[in-house]
Amino acid sequence: QVQLVESGGGLVQPGGSLRLSCAASGSIFSINGMGWYRQAPGKQRELVAAISRGGSTNYATSVKGRFTIPRDNAKNTVYLQMNSLKPEDTAIYYCNALVVLTIHEYSYWGQGTQVTVSS
Repeated sequence: QVQLVESGGGLVQPGGSLRLSCAASGSIFSINGMGWYRQAPGKQRELVAAISRGGSTNYATSVKGRFTIPRDNAKNTVYLQMNSLKPEDTAIYYCNALVVLTIHEYSYWGQGTQVTVSS
């Protein structure tokens, strides 16, 4: 079984910063892509940022230049560094990992962490 445990959410003022962490554990052979998604009330879940095992990244247009997605392959951990936060960044943030178990790849999700940007 594989678990993704997220941490780092909370309340922050506009213009502030937060760093989310997502650690994968379990019977993991390797992890391919990892990413962060978010879902605001009344909206669909959307991709925020993603990173391949080799380090290639992809960002939503709305967060380019403000968010980064570093990754530590040795720790099976992905981060989301969020700077210059805006009220519209308020959402539940979910971690996703494409985990290889023996020869097959499976998609796993974290439990979600709330990020609230408000003065």
